[in-house]
Amino acid sequence: MSGSGRAVVVVLASCGLVASFMQTLVVPLIPVFPRLLNVPAADASWVVTVTLLAASVITPVSGRLGDLYGKRRMILVSLGLLIAGSVVSATTSALAFQILGRGLQGCAMGVIPLGISIMRDELPPERVGGAISLMSATLGVGGAIGLPVAAVVAENADWHVLFWTAAGLGLACALLILTVVPESPLRTPAPFDFFGAFGLAAGLLCLLLPVVKGGTWGWTSAPTLGLAAAAVVVLLGWGAYQLRRRDPLVDLRVSARRPVLFTNLASIMVGFALYAMALSFPQLLQAPASTGYGLGQTMVESGLTLAPNGLVMMLLSPVSARLIARFGPRPTLISGALVIAAGYAFAIVLMDNAVELITASVIIGAGVGIAYAAMPALIMGSVPVTETASANGLNSLMRSVGTAISSAVMAAMLAQLTITVGGLPVPSLFGFRATFAVAAGAALAGALLAALVPRKRTAPTLVGV
Repeated sequence: MSGSGRAVVVVLASCGLVASFMQTLVVPLIPVFPRLLNVPAADASWVVTVTLLAASVITPVSGRLGDLYGKRRMILVSLGLLIAGSVVSATTSALAFQILGRGLQGCAMGVIPLGISIMRDELPPERVGGAISLMSATLGVGGAIGLPVAAVVAENADWHVLFWTAAGLGLACALLILTVVPESPLRTPAPFDFFGAFGLAAGLLCLLLPVVKGGTWGWTSAPTLGLAAAAVVVLLGWGAYQLRRRDPLVDLRVSARRPVLFTNLASIMVGFALYAMALSFPQLLQAPASTGYGLGQTMVESGLTLAPNGLVMMLLSPVSARLIARFGPRPTLISGALVIAAGYAFAIVLMDNAVELITASVIIGAGVGIAYAAMPALIMGSVPVTETASANGLNSLMRSVGTAISSAVMAAMLAQLTITVGGLPVPSLFGFRATFAVAAGAALAGALLAALVPRKRTAPTLVGV
C-alpha cells in the first residue's frame, strides 16, 4: 500500500477509535452522576442512554447522506457534531444540556461505516480487507481502551475535563481528515429521503427506548408497552413507504437478500455478546471481596484489567483480514462467534482471580475482532458499490440494536439475581454465571445465523495491510 493509502487508513481508524470512545466516555461517572448533576438516578441515566439512541439513529442516516453528498463531507459533519456536543457538556452541569451534549457526541458513530466505505472506494482491492478489519475493530477497541483512560481522568481531575478532552480529540481528527483523506468520487445521484429518515428515527426511538428504559419504567408499564406497540406500527409503515420509493433511504429489497439479512441478524447477536462483557465484567471485578467471588478492584483497576481485550481486537485486525482472504468472510464470522462463546464458557468455569478474567476477556475480544472484521466484508460483497455507506450504516445499526438489548437484559438479570453485602444488594455468583451463559448463547446464535449466509462460489482476494 502506498504511503498516502496507509495514512488514509491510520487517520480513518483513529477517527473510529475516537467515535467509539464516546460510548464509554462517562461510564466511570455513572455511580456519581446523580450527585454531580443533582438529579435522581433515573434521570441521570439519560446521559448514557441518549448517546446510544443518537448513535443508532444517525448511523444509517449518515451512511445514506455519504452515498449522496460525499462520505468525507459527512465524516466532517459527524466530527463537528462531536466537537459541539463535547463543548456543550464541558461547560455545564445542567442535566438538559448534558443530555443535549451527549446526544451530539453519539452522532459521531456514523464515522465508522463512512470510513469503511471510503476505504473500499480509495484503496487497491488487494488491500481493502486489512483496512476494513482495522476499522471494524475500532468499534470495540475505542470503548475498551477508553474505559480506563476515562476512569483515570474522572478520579484525578474535574469531570468536565473528560469532555474537553473529547472536543480536542474530535478537532484533531477533523484536521487530519481535511489534510489526509480525499473525497470519494463515487456518488449516488438521487434526492435524500427526508421523510424516510424521520420515519426511521421515530421507529428506532420507539423500539430502543422501551428496551433501554424498560427496567426503570417497568416491563409491563404503559410507556414501555405503548412505545413497543408504536415501534411496530411506525416501522411497518416506514417499510411499506420505503418499498414504494424509487430512491429509498434503505433499500429493503437489497437488505432482504439472504447474505445481507443473515449477516445483519448475526450482527445483533455479536453486538449483544460484546456488550454483555462490558456490563458484567467490571461489576464482577469491583464486587466486594467479602462476597467470596468479587475481586474488590477500584474503578481504574477494573478498567486496566479489561484493557487488554481491546488491544487484542486491534492486533488481530491483520489476522482477521488473512482469515477472510484464505477462507472467506462467512467462515470467519462463524469462527469469531464461536470464539466469543468459548470465552464466556471459560469465564463460567474460571473466574476466581484477575488473571482468569483477563484471559476470558481476551478470548472474547479476539472473537469480537474476528467477527467484526467479517461483517462489512460480507455486506460489501452483496450490495451495489453506490450503496456501501448506507449498507454498512445499517449493519452498524444492527450491532447497536444488539448492544441496546444486551444492556437491558444484562442489567435486569444482574439486578434480580443478587445477594446482600453490608446492607446493599450485589449481583450474586449465580447471576454472573447466568449472564455469561446468556451471552455465550447469543454468540452461538450468531454463529448459526452466519452459517445460513449462502456460500460464495469464488474465494475473495482480500489480504492484510
